[in-house]
Amino acid sequence: MEFLQTADFWIGLFNIILINILLSGDNAVVIALAARTLPPRERKLAILWGSGAAVFLRIVLTVVAAKLLELPFLQIIGGVLLLWIGVQLLSEDDDGEEGDAKEHSNLRSAIITILIADLVMSLDNVIGVAAAAKGSMILLVLGLAISIPLIIFSSNLMMTLMSRFPIIVTLGAALIGWVSGEAIINDSAIHDWIHATALLQYLVPAACAAFVVLLGNYLKNKSSHKEEAPTDAH
Repeated sequence: MEFLQTADFWIGLFNIILINILLSGDNAVVIALAARTLPPRERKLAILWGSGAAVFLRIVLTVVAAKLLELPFLQIIGGVLLLWIGVQLLSEDDDGEEGDAKEHSNLRSAIITILIADLVMSLDNVIGVAAAAKGSMILLVLGLAISIPLIIFSSNLMMTLMSRFPIIVTLGAALIGWVSGEAIINDSAIHDWIHATALLQYLVPAACAAFVVLLGNYLKNKSSHKEEAPTDAH
């Protein structure tokens, strides 16, 4: 336990916690968006499992992230997958579903969605965490474990804000679209070509954000009209 008495350990731990605070914003948005349609009990479980999964994925990915980022088209696939997740989350109905079986299904779906989104979004973020840990697995695990309550708090705060200010749901979906665009343009297969044109570095993420918002709202409105149609007929 002598490492606890060294200044390098505490400086490294502080750096990892700080990095995770800065990088957990998009994870918190995804967790809040995915859990907001669940009943209160399932909502808490989704936040708990989603937050834990976000940290666990970062620990695992730290070992292999650098190699994975070198694989061509991997981030493009991940970015497209994140686009789909953003559209799905925005198009979901905010009204809670009733029935134990349905609630269980929705909880499982929310957790899977959070896991997939965390996997895509954490891929390049863990590089910074790994650098701060300087090869110390104890430091890495401890620092990330401490960040779990930070993500839980952020997710709860985002969900409260979303319920009071619905526009934040749209902004959160746009953020997911933007992150997906950044993942796509940073893929090793097209990185050099994209970054040779400064405009594309902002145009692609902006286009992805707009795509998520427009398609998500379209599908949500279409679903609402379908639910209203039988009532109007009577």
